[in-house]
Amino acid sequence: MNIQPTLKGELVEVRPLKPEDYDHLLRAASDPLIWEQHPQSDRWKCEVFKKHFEESLNSKGCVVITDRKTSEIIGSTRFYDYSPENSTITIGYTFLARKYWGGAYNRDLKKLVVNYALQFVKATLFQVGLNNKRSQKAMERLGAINTGIEEVAISYGPPKKSYIYKIEKPL
Repeated sequence: MNIQPTLKGELVEVRPLKPEDYDHLLRAASDPLIWEQHPQSDRWKCEVFKKHFEESLNSKGCVVITDRKTSEIIGSTRFYDYSPENSTITIGYTFLARKYWGGAYNRDLKKLVVNYALQFVKATLFQVGLNNKRSQKAMERLGAINTGIEEVAISYGPPKKSYIYKIEKPL
């Protein structure tokens, strides 16, 4: 499974993150409201985002999200924790610029990455912070099942409790 694919949906396209994407992705991430419910709520700050960007590059699983109409970079997401033995992969670290909130772009993105992943695994997993009500509602609207709370290792601090959502391959 290629965890850094190039994919095209109706509204968005994803492609591997490149070092030269930094300024464009920072512009998309620089709104404090994007991060207000996120465990790292200051990620909109340049020095905090820079570290996140470097981790994203090093992950070799991060893709940037572009608006197909404008070719503008509008966010990013990441494939990680691929487990062939459990036939799962986690999709996360996702954000969209606020002007793309409201459903259509997130639905297109999730449909694109989930359908891609389910060609290779039986289930996709999503880790959502306990206070991130927006993401919880978005996952439920997509039909993801909340499987409970787990402690999740994170790079920017001690482990945090998160809800684990699952979307399985149809039988």
